Amino acid sequence: MKWVTRERAHVDRIACPWLIKNFVDKDAEFLFVPADSVKEVSEREGAIPFDTPGVELTHYFENGEERVSFDAIIRKYGLNDPALLELAKVVRGADARIQNPPPESAGLRAAAAGFRIISRDDYENMKIQFPLYDALYAYFKEQTTRKRQTLPSMGLSATGGLPISRLFLLILR
Repeated sequence: MKWVTRERAHVDRIACPWLIKNFVDKDAEFLFVPADSVKEVSEREGAIPFDTPGVELTHYFENGEERVSFDAIIRKYGLNDPALLELAKVVRGADARIQNPPPESAGLRAAAAGFRIISRDDYENMKIQFPLYDALYAYFKEQTTRKRQTLPSMGLSATGGLPISRLFLLILR
């Protein structure tokens, strides 16, 4: 399938192709075009438009907070991988104006700006940035897996409460 967005990609327009290739359409082909050509190219090529005003897969608001196109794709395709949802917070913090963005968001925004400067075009930018997203996803995969493994080993119940017997054992140590 073809996907089309605006040229001169920054955070969301690189994060989305990574997300699409890894979780939605492994054979995806991306087109980066002038902003005023996205609709025309979408119709002519039968491409799915994203991260451009007036399309389904773009920024939106939820509970008064801006969400980015990365979030729109996660929502549309029902993706619920905990590591991916953590990565979405970082992408959102790097690409939208939200309160209390994750600390990784500033680094992602800076890296994306630097990659755009050193890339010949959007295709090279995408190619050299994908390993960054692979690494961030692996980091969050490790973090979310560790959380799920640590809580049961500590004797935490599903509601997060510590059973009284386990509490006494911890106090006695």
